[in-house]
Amino acid sequence: MTHPIRIGFLIYPDVTQLDATGPAQILSRVPGAVIHMVWKSVGPVQTDAGFSINATDDFNTCPDLDVICVPGGLGQRPLMQDTDVLAFLARQGAQAKYVTSVCSGSLLLGAAGLLKGYRSACHWAFRDALPIFGAEAVAERVVRDRNRISGGGVTAGIDFGLTMAAELAGDDVAKEIQLFVEYNPAPPFTAGSPESAGPELEARVRAIFASAG
Repeated sequence: MTHPIRIGFLIYPDVTQLDATGPAQILSRVPGAVIHMVWKSVGPVQTDAGFSINATDDFNTCPDLDVICVPGGLGQRPLMQDTDVLAFLARQGAQAKYVTSVCSGSLLLGAAGLLKGYRSACHWAFRDALPIFGAEAVAERVVRDRNRISGGGVTAGIDFGLTMAAELAGDDVAKEIQLFVEYNPAPPFTAGSPESAGPELEARVRAIFASAG
C-alpha cells in the first residue's frame, strides 16, 4: 500500500480563501492526495470572503505533511509574531518534502525562518517585505528554489497548484487536471499586474490595502 500524499493548508481568520481553495481544488485530484485544512482548532474558520472553511485538523492532530502550504490574506499580519503558528510551520517545514506558499503566505514562511537564502514569490503589494526574512523577492507567477515552491498573488495559486501537481504526479496528470477544471484563462481586462494596470489604478489598490491594514 502506497503512502498517501498529505497536503496541508494553514487556514486562519481572514485568510484569502482562493489562495487555499484554488490550489486545494487542483491538488485534490492528484492520485493519492489527502487534503488537510489546519488551524489551532477544528471547525469553521472565517475567511476574508465572508464565509467559513472547516479546519479538519489542529496543530496537534495534523500528521507530518508531505506538502505544507501557507496561503495569504490580511489575516496573515497578526500571525507574524504568533508563536504557536510559527512553531507549527517551523516543525512541518523541517520535515516536509515541499515547503510552499501562495500570495503573502510567503511572509509567514519567512517569519517562521523557512525562507532564508531562498527565492520566493509573493503578492505584488507585499513582495518588498521578503528580504526582511533573508529571502530574494521574485516577480513571477510561480517560483521554485529547491524544495520551496511559491505562487504570487491569489489567482497565481492555480498556476502553483498545477506546478505542484506536475511535481507530485507528472506533467500528464497535471495537464489532465488542467483540462478537467477548464483552466484556460482569458481575462476581460488587462489589469492583473501593476505594470499592465498603470500607476493610477495601482495607487487606488495600494490605498485599499493600506486602509484594510
